[in-house]
Amino acid sequence: MSQDRCDLICIDAPRAEAIRERLLDGEAAQGAAERAKALSDPTRLTLAEALREGEELCVCDLSWIVGRSQNLVSHHLGMLRSRGLVRSRKDGKMVMYSLTPIGRSLLGVVVGDPIGDPA
Repeated sequence: MSQDRCDLICIDAPRAEAIRERLLDGEAAQGAAERAKALSDPTRLTLAEALREGEELCVCDLSWIVGRSQNLVSHHLGMLRSRGLVRSRKDGKMVMYSLTPIGRSLLGVVVGDPIGDPA
């Protein structure tokens, strides 16, 4: 007897099928998993937290905040941007970064303080 398995097979087929139809398809699930993995790196997670606090920051500021080289910070920001978690814009010679709504939401869940949670 395992705690992780039913001892009796009794599928509630209508309910199970209704749930299955609402789940992400393979491509959408892959994209969601990639976004979640992007925040699994401590440097990227710290960069996302800094952007949440600062709203919009340049690479120079982010580099100083997280104590990493600008090249490394740029690399990590590129990964976050490719996953749709941050956006960038050119401001003269500077590149400014900010969290996207999905980046902000996912960060809140990952660090344990989702928006709207009274905790």
